[in-house]
Amino acid sequence: EHEDTGLLLQTVFEGQNYGAAAADGTQGPPVSVSRNSPAKRDCLVVAVLCFGNFINFIDWFIVPGILLDIQKYFGLSDGKTGLLQTVFTLCYMLAAPIFGYLGDRYNRKIILGAGIFFWSGVTLGSSFITESHYRVFVLSRGLVGIGSASYSTIAPTIIADLFEEGKRTTVLSIFYIFIPVGSGCGYMLAAGMAKSTGDWHWAFRVTPCMGGLALLLLILLVPHRIQRKTAAHRALSISGTILEADEKPYVHRTAKTTWCQDVGSLVKNCSFVCSSLGLTAMAFVTGALGMWMPLFLYRAQVVQGIVPPCLQESCNSSNSLIFGGITIGTGILGIIAGAEAARRLRKRNNKADPLICATSMFISALCLYIALMVAQTNILSTFIFIAFGELFLSVNWAVVTDILLYVVTPRRQSTAIALQILLSHLLGDAGSPYLIGLISNAIQARNVPSLQWSFQSMQYSFVICAFVGVFGGGFFLLTSFYIEEDRKEAQR
Repeated sequence: EHEDTGLLLQTVFEGQNYGAAAADGTQGPPVSVSRNSPAKRDCLVVAVLCFGNFINFIDWFIVPGILLDIQKYFGLSDGKTGLLQTVFTLCYMLAAPIFGYLGDRYNRKIILGAGIFFWSGVTLGSSFITESHYRVFVLSRGLVGIGSASYSTIAPTIIADLFEEGKRTTVLSIFYIFIPVGSGCGYMLAAGMAKSTGDWHWAFRVTPCMGGLALLLLILLVPHRIQRKTAAHRALSISGTILEADEKPYVHRTAKTTWCQDVGSLVKNCSFVCSSLGLTAMAFVTGALGMWMPLFLYRAQVVQGIVPPCLQESCNSSNSLIFGGITIGTGILGIIAGAEAARRLRKRNNKADPLICATSMFISALCLYIALMVAQTNILSTFIFIAFGELFLSVNWAVVTDILLYVVTPRRQSTAIALQILLSHLLGDAGSPYLIGLISNAIQARNVPSLQWSFQSMQYSFVICAFVGVFGGGFFLLTSFYIEEDRKEAQR
């Protein structure tokens, strides 16, 4: 097996270029390489990309980690507070198709580096915004979203080019593990810095330093041109089955289609559309939970008399620390379990991927609903059911991405990922934090202001997430009806 892998890697280095190489139409001469050095280089590239993804999602969830402090500092209602994450996500999703187009045609390393530099600089700048400039703070979150979009759109396509067969799913699983790990660390970093310094602004001054390190590693360790491993392009199944495409080795290909033609083809791909709608439901739920859950838990504890209402300068951040830990643990377990379940079940059923996603969405929706119903009486049970809800949500991340990569032809993958990001955020987590805040405001406005209604307004608002989760499971079930046909079409 090791000998075959070495030969394959050597063949790859004599093969195609992708990205910038495809754009300039040049073909590098065949070179002789050792069997070990390409594998080591690929591992270093993946390590750098994972580190960047880690920082990316820390920046996503710094604001929710200190939401109570920010809400108090700027004097915000629930609706205006939810707007912070909505603006971030709107800018992120609108920028994603642009970076998808650029990533399919120009050098991806340069785009990644520019994105890291941009979002790190804006994050640092936002730490100096005063309480009279709330709109500037909102704008800064939107600009960070634009920088993040460049990374989330392009980095997975580099991994898809570096690995094939069963390795790709494993590496993608590792890459996507850093979504919950980064998210959880975002909560914990924000809460920890606010508690240790007594000033929440310091939470925005750590990740820019990490971003500078990531940019340096990107420059030093990631090749200027990434070569696609297609001795004969192979569509991958999670079980490791190799599905040969009608593509000859050593034949250089350049994308000949326009962006509109790519989009038209993707719209006709039922598996891509249905799985993207399922992902949209996931994004809706995770966006709402990620933004509001620590604050919801705090209000539940206030109602139960576990903690007093926040009156001092720096509020209690223990819920952010606990929720961050839950996010990290359930995220790692969920992604590993999802990839392993898919790898095993694909040997028995070619439709296993969407069926796994559907089942996990249904179970997650049930767990979240139970967590909301018991929050007023038993906070420990609430934490437990939230953990199970997040666990089953996390099962889907790597599996959904792998579905896209084998039902979409390679030259359209960056565009497909960008469109999936656009759709999932437009109808998902771009609006869910703001929607939850608006519903909470409306409920509070109809009742006498009190700590009880402050909690119940958020509780009732959150119920919508459980129903959206059920709809997401239904879309994944629809995906199972089309996935075999679309996989075969992508091989042609």
